[in-house]
Amino acid sequence: MSKRESINYPGFKHENPIPNASRIGSILMSSIISGRDPETGVVPPDLAGQIANIFRQIRLCVEAAGGSVDDIVKVNFWMKDPATGRAALNGEWTKMFPDPDSRPARHTLALDAGSRNQVTCDFTAVIGG
Repeated sequence: MSKRESINYPGFKHENPIPNASRIGSILMSSIISGRDPETGVVPPDLAGQIANIFRQIRLCVEAAGGSVDDIVKVNFWMKDPATGRAALNGEWTKMFPDPDSRPARHTLALDAGSRNQVTCDFTAVIGG
């Protein structure tokens, strides 16, 4: 049986005692990723800045686990306003996953209006599988 491994990457730490992601064998599941800048810790006020930071962190996280963005099979997003934010999300999405025949599954849900973030996500990847 494979042992669970906590995955962390420089520049991002959760406020609670949880890792950035967890891996057992080839399966990697991230914790919630916010739009916080992984270098400064600052959350940009604009949606586009938060989305750009999320995609930077997705890459940092999967690479810290020994994988690549090609290993990602599903991404869940939560947005305060999915209808108006979809264009910004799609722009970064197609940059990270340019091949329409090889993109992860995606689901976008409404984020609680009281959240300090405009967008968050989590993802699942299968590394070396």
